[in-house]
Amino acid sequence: MLRLGVLDQSPVRSGGGVADAIHETLDLAEACDRLGYHRYWLAEHHSTPGLAGSSPEVLIGQVAARTSRIRVGSGGVMLQHYSPLKVAESFRVLETLFPGRVDLGIGRAPGSDQLTARALRDDGSAEYFPQQVADLVGFLHGTLPEGHPYARVLAMPTGPTAPEMWMLGSSDQSAALAAHFGTGFSFAHFINQEGGAEVTRAYRAQFRPSTWLDAPRASAAVFVVCADTEAEARRLAKSRELFIVRLYTGRPGRYPSIEEAESYPYTERELAILRHAQGRTVAGAPEQVRERLEALAAEYEADELIIVTITHDPKARRRSYELLAKVFGLEEASP
Repeated sequence: MLRLGVLDQSPVRSGGGVADAIHETLDLAEACDRLGYHRYWLAEHHSTPGLAGSSPEVLIGQVAARTSRIRVGSGGVMLQHYSPLKVAESFRVLETLFPGRVDLGIGRAPGSDQLTARALRDDGSAEYFPQQVADLVGFLHGTLPEGHPYARVLAMPTGPTAPEMWMLGSSDQSAALAAHFGTGFSFAHFINQEGGAEVTRAYRAQFRPSTWLDAPRASAAVFVVCADTEAEARRLAKSRELFIVRLYTGRPGRYPSIEEAESYPYTERELAILRHAQGRTVAGAPEQVRERLEALAAEYEADELIIVTITHDPKARRRSYELLAKVFGLEEASP
């Protein structure tokens, strides 16, 4: 059966605040745990007024403490900003607290503008990223090669298990690294749908088994809005369309209401951006959404789909995940 996971970007809605966004994340995580979703990933964004999740490792602990069945992890840590040892130790602490439930997803993107990226880590560079991944894997599993300058350093606390590691991305470079290091790979279809299926299939073909993963494990992260009717789903999705238009034209802000989106005077250039965003959105009634998602999973040869849903009304967002869980037959927990 196709597994479903969640990627939560902790959206800050117009009329709400960042505290509301964080508490809405915690409430949604509890609901998704009960509904039978397989994993819950927290995103990392910086200096972005509309997204409150800047520290996934902090939220992971909070979400895991409030849930019991669902895997919890990062979607993902932007490794270029940080020391691989520090990331490994943070996630080893989480794994010790919640053994067998923690995912460490990492990404190549800065998750911010370039100025903010420099403020986070002055010496970060794209060229250094593969070495960072190698060091992170080594620290996480205690497998740094003999002769490595940090071979004698132990990432604490040590333990019998380690977090499940995923490479996240929307390009063939991330897929190649995931295949090389023997990690899971999740393609960010909600960011870029171009060539995603080909990239994911190439990851499977090039995968090199590792001591922690003997076969490729692939997923695709998809933006979904599910409602009782197709018309209502498309109406709810209008908020994201305006959010994306503003983001892509250098005017990031809080997540707009439907009323703001419906009254906004789009230019021709903005309408082109809007249509491109619609092309990577799955919006509809439950059976329509299931059909499109199953086709997408088959195209990607994905074991799992990671669902990104944002609406201005947190109740509508939760309702979308409830409808999706029901139409896919997820196993809801007993009261």
